[in-house]
Amino acid sequence: MRKGNNEQGLLHSLIVLSVPTIIEQLLSTLLQYVDTAMVGRLGEQATASVSITTTITWLVNSIPSAIGVAVLALVARYLGSRDKAAIKEISKQSLILVVISGILLGGISVLLSPFIPRWMGAEKAIQEQAAIYFAIISIPMVFRSASTVFGAAIRATKDTKTPMIISVLANVINIVCNALFIYGLHWGVTGAAIGSALSYIFSGIAMYSACRKKNVLYFRLKELSVNSRQLFECARVGVPILGTNLASCLGYVIFASLVSDMGTTTFAAHSIAVTAETLFYIPGYGLRTATSTLIGHALGERDRKKFESTAYFSVIVTMGIMVLNGIFLFFAARPLMNLLTSSEAVAALGAKMLRLVAFSEPFFGLMIIMEGIFYGLGRTQYTFLVETFSMWAVRILFTVFCVKFWHLPLLAVWVCMIADNICKAVLLTIPILSKRFRKKLFVADN
Repeated sequence: MRKGNNEQGLLHSLIVLSVPTIIEQLLSTLLQYVDTAMVGRLGEQATASVSITTTITWLVNSIPSAIGVAVLALVARYLGSRDKAAIKEISKQSLILVVISGILLGGISVLLSPFIPRWMGAEKAIQEQAAIYFAIISIPMVFRSASTVFGAAIRATKDTKTPMIISVLANVINIVCNALFIYGLHWGVTGAAIGSALSYIFSGIAMYSACRKKNVLYFRLKELSVNSRQLFECARVGVPILGTNLASCLGYVIFASLVSDMGTTTFAAHSIAVTAETLFYIPGYGLRTATSTLIGHALGERDRKKFESTAYFSVIVTMGIMVLNGIFLFFAARPLMNLLTSSEAVAALGAKMLRLVAFSEPFFGLMIIMEGIFYGLGRTQYTFLVETFSMWAVRILFTVFCVKFWHLPLLAVWVCMIADNICKAVLLTIPILSKRFRKKLFVADN
């Protein structure tokens, strides 16, 4: 009976922690669509000015994201072991890392902003606007870093509601500011950039304030000091995550460029289908955050049974949801494409791709949740190796053959993409299936 109660408690915790994160990401995605549409009304040049530097923005954001994963893993682990002193030290180092990374990334981004659009192949007509946009959204980089890192620290304390509320409010502020600056004051792309910058500032301040209100994370600012041991721990967990993000981001750039060579209709169908599929990933990523938090707590408690139960329930729940998502995606493929494009040819081709990828949704869910398990354990080196190998040796390599040598249609390219996701899921799952490996996860150096 007690075992049943423990399992019910874990399942309840998993759901309670993941639902706010899922809602946060869902609403944020929907609001981003609205944001994109508002800029899109200004014309193709405005849209291109905003989107041409998106990939670079992802690269810049990958550094605070890596710090955030490390902070979440370490805070969750120390909470599990009830090491309050270590938690406060991690809080101090988080603030130091936010300030340093924010200043460096923001400064470099602003300095390089006049050149980045040209490096990304932007037409001369939009280079100046694109540079101004990128510079403005880079100025509040400290606040962007704060939002990511302190949000992760808050989630590690099993509070996912507060980051959800802050994130949704920040997105609403962005929409309101866009309406005011773009349409009211007619500032165009510059107005869109200012709206985004203000939303970043609000989010960063709000996340920092919420973090300071958590007793377990609170420390006196006069006690702020560098702790080389804790910084090393953050680097041990975070650097492989950064490598993973960079490998993925660069891989996506190459992948997209290969598809773009297949023609306008094909690339449009591919891009819109990828956008449509994004909504179906959100539950998996919400569950990944919850899983990382619970796994970190179990590791801190040195409770291997709790770890195994958490991993088991996380996999079952995530794959169950992704199976349902896959079924819905299969039948909703054409209506979704019709909603996102008026082109019959693009809609038909995109719907075909969505029906194909619908069958792989459970594998994608498995991949995501396995990443969450390894992140929670702080074992990020293995995820980096898997991501890099699979992205470049499976997706990119075979896509090159399909496009450049075999001249196969878009269907073959999506098969390569699906094969990449399945490969990652299998490689991340195999070690967890080994009882001997699971025991090694609880050695003293972790």
